[in-house]
Amino acid sequence: MKVSLSLERSNSRDVAIMVDTLRASTTMTVALENFKKILPVKNIEEAEKLADKYNAVLAGERDGARVEGFDAGNSPVEIKNFKGEILVLTTTNGTRVLEGINSKTLVGSFINAKAVAEKAVEIADSHIEVVMAGVNGKFVIEDFLGAGAIISNLQDQELDEAAIAACMASHDKKMVNDAVKNSKSAAGLYKLGLGKDVEFCLNRNIYDTVPVYKNGTVEKML
Repeated sequence: MKVSLSLERSNSRDVAIMVDTLRASTTMTVALENFKKILPVKNIEEAEKLADKYNAVLAGERDGARVEGFDAGNSPVEIKNFKGEILVLTTTNGTRVLEGINSKTLVGSFINAKAVAEKAVEIADSHIEVVMAGVNGKFVIEDFLGAGAIISNLQDQELDEAAIAACMASHDKKMVNDAVKNSKSAAGLYKLGLGKDVEFCLNRNIYDTVPVYKNGTVEKML
């Protein structure tokens, strides 16, 4: 089976794993412990309308900060304090990238890397594409390393060169942690007082939950 790595956009018609390490992928994985489903949307106005329609918890961020008036930010630590039938979530990058993927779509990060890799192998026919969300279309190191953590569980597959590089880069846990903590994205979160989110996102394989995105909804894959 071929495993490839891409930025923001997916060419796969088989299985894609979206990685937005800081923080959408992590937040979605955590949220599915307390919510039946997540509605990820691109813009704030649509999120507010959906939350009103479904009497849902409303979470999201812009430039890292919680949107004014929302119940929660895009925070895996904060979202643990909420539960309900539906979570409406809008983020700067991850929710936008999900809408652009046309294949079977899973959501992965450090906290569920092993589980999402195993599920991808189980459901894929011939190709798994790991898609880094990036920031506004640009490469960010935390998504590259988060993708590498997932790909490290796929080493017995046929990896393209980008996937091999990500896998190699993610090998040293301390170096990975230092790189993520010193990233531009993390710096912004620390400045906002959200350092606990950065620390939480670096936990390895503490969840078996695999979020799957289909028809505009994220649910726990069984």
